[in-house]
Formats: sequence, structure tokens, C-alpha cells
Amino acid sequence: MAYQLGDTIAAIASAPGGAARAIVRLSGPAATSVCASLFSGSFEQCESSARVIASSLRVDGLGAEVPAMLYVWPNSRSATREPLVEVHLPGSPPVAQAVLQMLCRAGARPAAPGEFTLRAFLGGRIDLTQAEAVLGVIEAEDDAQLAAALAQLAGGLAAPLSEIRMGLLELLAELEAALDFADEAIEFIPRQQLIDRLAQCGSRLAALREQLAGRFDAVDWPRAVLTGMPNVGKSRLFNALAGRDAAIVADQAGTTRDYLTAQVVCGDNIVELIDTAGLETTEETVAATAQRHAEAQALQARVVLFCLDASRPLIPWEQEQLSRPDPRRLVVFTRCDLPRRGDRVPGAYVTSAVTGEGLAALKQAIAERLGAVQPRAAVATTAARCRSSLEAAIAALDRARDLAAGEGNEELIAAEIRVALAEVASMVGAVYTDDILDRIFSRFCIGK
Repeated sequence: MAYQLGDTIAAIASAPGGAARAIVRLSGPAATSVCASLFSGSFEQCESSARVIASSLRVDGLGAEVPAMLYVWPNSRSATREPLVEVHLPGSPPVAQAVLQMLCRAGARPAAPGEFTLRAFLGGRIDLTQAEAVLGVIEAEDDAQLAAALAQLAGGLAAPLSEIRMGLLELLAELEAALDFADEAIEFIPRQQLIDRLAQCGSRLAALREQLAGRFDAVDWPRAVLTGMPNVGKSRLFNALAGRDAAIVADQAGTTRDYLTAQVVCGDNIVELIDTAGLETTEETVAATAQRHAEAQALQARVVLFCLDASRPLIPWEQEQLSRPDPRRLVVFTRCDLPRRGDRVPGAYVTSAVTGEGLAALKQAIAERLGAVQPRAAVATTAARCRSSLEAAIAALDRARDLAAGEGNEELIAAEIRVALAEVASMVGAVYTDDILDRIFSRFCIGK
């Protein structure tokens, strides 16, 4: 891709399909003048500060004026650090497409996939990890992936990498100053302080490496497992908490023969919720296998949701389970929308998958039982791209620290720090190649 940053680009930035509002976005040196040539309204006051202009446009082929609101950022304070205009229109796809064509005839050109985000990156508004996070938000398939992408977009990876980079730059500056004045009796940085600072930077990079490695783990979130007798409403409760029909629900006992998983937001945590087969004492081969899976999942869980049917009395097995203390257990009555015939259990949570009663309180209880859980550090594309750079940077700092501990030459130590700096710079995008940008931004949709 040839990056023509002097052009003014335009694209539909709202989601496909009809809606209350459609948005057409322009960015580039002529963004304001292109809009001023088509839309009514005063653009003179937009030369130095952001403005909102109530306007209208006679759209080709409609024969009528279409109302519009223009949000104008005329200078480098915009999201792309260049003049930017968002045209808000009635949410008709044909109207938005017609306005886009008119803007392109007036001097803009159609934007390439990801070109708005690319300009934000090249303008220094975001770094490469945050640009990848934009794509992560777009491609997120569940709450866990969305939470990871949003955390990365907010600087969850950019901030620590930037701090490490600045620390290494300061350290390198002190070493190079000492080299410039090697004949003078001046100690710019004591050797032990040099060793300590190298170790600190290496430790922070190693912590990031562990977080990124965890991004690929199959079990990355704390587990909450639904257990109980067959046909007590576990699968209905699972679907209600997950917000979708993930588990098969039937009145016949034993419908669930394997365990199902879903990511559920509980407070500030992402929880891997697991629906298991009912625990019974039959010796059927399939049922026995399913129960073994259920028991194995329960052993790995941080929280066990022990489900009881509120519409019937407790059976002896359930009473026996309740008599055994388990600090992970939350007792949950299901089907509270039916006539209540079950026994009372102090501290139990009463829920209904039909009416939604008690679900919010149960999620809050799960969150409190888990405490604070750290989210994933990065989207998968960032983790894959940065893995080798992290390894190389850590290895370079290890070599630099060994040289410093062994009274090694300052020039060799500085050379290793430069290697580490180059690797960190490549992660945040302070240095890049067109090939890297092509691989990242070609996957974006147009308008982002």
C-alpha cells in the first residue's frame, strides 16, 4: 500500500444497514473545504477551533434537502491529527452512499481499509498496540476478547512499554555521556545503580511476556461451575447468565451429556461459566462419563454454583452435600417463578431464568467471591507480533546486566541497551516498515 497522507479521504463510518443516524467521515487537508463546497452553513468560524454546524444538502437523485449535522475538527486536535469532519445524516444507506459519492466528486477520495486508524497512528495519536486493539474490538467474538481489546486500547500495554522505553533511553543517555567524558574523573551512573536499573527493566519486560503468554492459554479466566442433580434448571440458568441459548434445554433429565462454557461478565471480572451434566448415581456408560467430567470441572473451579430446584423439596443427596462445608460454594435456587415447595437454605440465592430475578445478585456474589482478577494483557495479534521482540529485548538486557556485573566495557553495555530499545520500539511502532503496517491495517474494514 502506498500511503498518500496528503489526500483527503472519506468513508461511511457507521455500521451497515438502516438506523436512526448514518455517519460519513472525512480526514485530510481539504476536509473542511470539501464539505463547505456542498453543505449550507457558516464554515468561517471553523478555522481555529472545533464546531458543530447544523446544515443541509440537496442529495443527487432525491430532489429534496437532507438535514445534516457536521462535527468539524479543523486542526491537529482531531483523532487523526489533521482536519476531520463527521457528517451525521438520517440513517438511510442510499442517502449515506449518495453523500459519500458527492464528497468524493468534490475532492475527497474513498478511504482504504483501516486508513483512518492508520493516520491516527502515523500522527502519533495512538501507538501500534492501540491500533491493533481497534481491530480487536471490531473482531471480538465474546466478552473476554472485547475486554482484552478495550483494556489494550486504553493503554494497558502501551503505557508500560512506553515507561520501559523511556527508562532505557535515560539509561542509555547517561552511559553515552560517560563515554563522551571517559577521560574525566566523573561518574555519571554508579555501576550498582546501572545493574539495578537494568534488572528492573528486564523484570518489567518479563512480566509483560508472562501476561502475553497467558493470552494463548485455553483456560485464561477463573471458572465458575454449575453443579447439581439432573433437571434442576442448570442449563436454563447457564443460558440466562450467558445471555444466549448456549445449552440445550429440555424437561427430560440428562440432556446435558458434556460440559459447555461461556464467558460471562461478573462485576469487573470475566468468568468462564461451565454447565456440567447432572450428578447422579446411575452406572450408564455415557452418564457416568459425563459425571466424571462434571466432577473434574468442579475440582478446577474457583466458584461452585450448587443448584437446587425451588419447586420441590430437597432430596437426601442434596441435604448431604449441603452438610459438607465448601468455601467455594454458592447455593442457588432455580425456578423461583414456579410455586415454592423447596426447603429454605440460609444464604441461598433465589433465581429465575424466566423472569431474570436474582441473576444480577448472583453475578455480584460471584464477583465478590473471586475478588479482583487481572484481564488479559493483549489481543492475540499483538501477542503474536510482540512475542519475539520481548524475548530479544529481555535477552539483550540480561547480557547488559551480566556485562555490568562483570565490570564490562560501557560501550558493549550501551550496545545491548540499544538492541533492547530497538525491540521495544518495534512493539509500540516507534520504528516500523510498510510491510508491518500492510499486515495490520489491511485487515480493517473501510471507515475505521
